[in-house]
Amino acid sequence: MKWGSGAAGQRGGAYRKLLRLSWVLCLLFPSGISAAQQTAPPPRRPADPLTVYLMTMGPGKAVWERFGHNAIWIHDRARGTDQAYNYGLFDLRQENFLVRFLQGRMWYWMQGFPSESYVQLYRRANRSVWVQELEMSPEAKRDLQNFLEWNELPENRFYHYDYYRDNCSTRVRDALDRALGGRIKDYAGTLATGKTYRFHTQRLTANDPFVYTGLMVGLGQPVDREISAWDEMFLPLALRDHMRHVTVRGADGSWVPAVRSEQTLFESTERPPPQAPPFWLPAYIALGVVVAAATVALARAGTSNPASRRGFTALSAGWSLLAGIFGLVLAGLWAFTDHAAAYQNENLLQLNPLQLALFPLLVRSTPTSIRRRVWISGFLAALAVAGLGLKLLPGFHQVNAEIIGLALPIHLGVAVACYYLSRCIPARASA
Repeated sequence: MKWGSGAAGQRGGAYRKLLRLSWVLCLLFPSGISAAQQTAPPPRRPADPLTVYLMTMGPGKAVWERFGHNAIWIHDRARGTDQAYNYGLFDLRQENFLVRFLQGRMWYWMQGFPSESYVQLYRRANRSVWVQELEMSPEAKRDLQNFLEWNELPENRFYHYDYYRDNCSTRVRDALDRALGGRIKDYAGTLATGKTYRFHTQRLTANDPFVYTGLMVGLGQPVDREISAWDEMFLPLALRDHMRHVTVRGADGSWVPAVRSEQTLFESTERPPPQAPPFWLPAYIALGVVVAAATVALARAGTSNPASRRGFTALSAGWSLLAGIFGLVLAGLWAFTDHAAAYQNENLLQLNPLQLALFPLLVRSTPTSIRRRVWISGFLAALAVAGLGLKLLPGFHQVNAEIIGLALPIHLGVAVACYYLSRCIPARASA
């Protein structure tokens, strides 16, 4: 949904390479027609040389393609041009790109490309392409074209990218809303959807459980508030669907649909993403319980079996290191970056930087380390239990049951195992 690189005026392989990258972060969708029909706009009256389309591209297989993409396509009969304006571009070679990415301060830009090649790019990727011709006055179309050409200038094209609040789709939404006199926001600004940013992130990344889990760990409370239809248009397909309900003033002054007509330029053979998130909570709980049970079993057997003791050390220390690193990342995202979607993350009670203090105590088995790891593992387990208990209080509404279901049993298992070893190993040593 998001990434690309390149420069204005590039043609052929250069801009096609750039466009392949433009799909990645833009946060993160019926039958095909003949090739001769793919980008040929319907005939227009000679007095109205411009035709404006909202172009929507469906999801692909890769995680960065799952959110879809979109662009504004302007067909200009007078100039003989077809430009598709894309807001999802960035360049990995930009100075300090990685630092800006980690800080949540990415610079993205917009650029226009010939629409024919643009459509072919998505056809080859087996991604659906839809276009909606928009109802606008000639003056509004010209104003939109002038705005996009101004926006494409090197001094105007860059913007600070935000996954949910300011991405390639919201920029398209805002440009169209400006041209339509605010009619999109009038319709969608207060229209409740009953959904959240997390809801859509979950359903669109369900094809990759590891990416899904990583996002559920990293996203905090801000993505769990209910969003309006206006907010939901961070998704290109949501913008396409909501545009069907927007009305504008027609030439005779009456209210008419903002979408004049629709076409499917290409229909993917891939299955579309699910309409609702998967219910994987039992699987996360089961995995957490299995790891906890294995930790306790290895600790019990480790009192007499060195191999089992090494197994306990590897499993418990590995979990401690992993959870501690995740905890550091979560704390850093909240404290030091502009990744607002990661703020107020209750998962810090499940994945805590203090886990890194437990790690060396699990690796060493001296009398002092055995005593200390009992207290630290117990404290970490208490924090995890507190994370569950806070759900009973107002203000703690983060949807993180899956992470609690995975982490809490493991914390309890490690704490029980450490306590058991503290009772048994000193006793054996004294005998």
